[in-house]
Amino acid sequence: MNPVRRFVRRPGRLAAESAALLIAAVVAFPLYWMVLSAFKPAGEIESTEPRPWTFAPTLDSFRRVFGQQEFGRYFLNSVVVAVAVVIASALIAFLAATAVTRFRFRMRTTVLIMFLVAQMVPVEALTIPLFFTMRDLGGLNTLWSLILPHIAFSLPFAIWMLRGFVKAVPQALEEAAAIDGASRARFLWQILFPLVLPGLVATSVFSFISTWNDFLFAKSFIISDISQSTLPMALLVFYKPDDPDWGGVMAASTVMTIPVLVFFVLVQRRLVSGLGGAVKD
Repeated sequence: MNPVRRFVRRPGRLAAESAALLIAAVVAFPLYWMVLSAFKPAGEIESTEPRPWTFAPTLDSFRRVFGQQEFGRYFLNSVVVAVAVVIASALIAFLAATAVTRFRFRMRTTVLIMFLVAQMVPVEALTIPLFFTMRDLGGLNTLWSLILPHIAFSLPFAIWMLRGFVKAVPQALEEAAAIDGASRARFLWQILFPLVLPGLVATSVFSFISTWNDFLFAKSFIISDISQSTLPMALLVFYKPDDPDWGGVMAASTVMTIPVLVFFVLVQRRLVSGLGGAVKD
């Protein structure tokens, strides 16, 4: 490369990198403050002059969090709900995306438009109808009242995203598999499924995050049986209008963040390839 041209482009690249670092710092600062507050003693948290550091870190807030008798139960419920939603939505979305991509049938375009419209409806607008539906089905105060709505809300986005991955798989590949004697079911699970797996991982990340952090459905559908509550409900134990325990809230929020980080670490490679695109001819 011409040294003069490289010199001219360098200021623009430095400006872009500086802007990216600044944006990353702004985004990461709330997380830093959350973790910092979790380790701060009560006196520093309630101080009128907050400082972005502490010289006396303590684990008292975490002790109060893990000292709650129902905290472990809340954590287990969140894991069950999140795993069930991720697995069910991924499988259903994969089959639905394959159907609307590989097959031609009546009202196919209408079905795709319905998926898109369903994604536009605010969750808050459907909470009350879903509440009455769960009440009529006898699903209130059960984990099913959290699993089923989250699957329904995860499917439109997952189907639309996986549709592009399935469409990118060459039709000739399916024809070659049929010539070799592979049935449609074998092609579906042994050939097509591994090829669109990065897309499934990408959609699963969004499903996992929205389910894991859900507070609206947990608060609306779990009314009396606290043993069926999920981890976001544990924050209410530490938040009291007259005397909020901000250290406990921040410590519980930090604990809630750890499984999300672990999930990202486990799927980061497939997530990058899934967001980057699908296979091509």
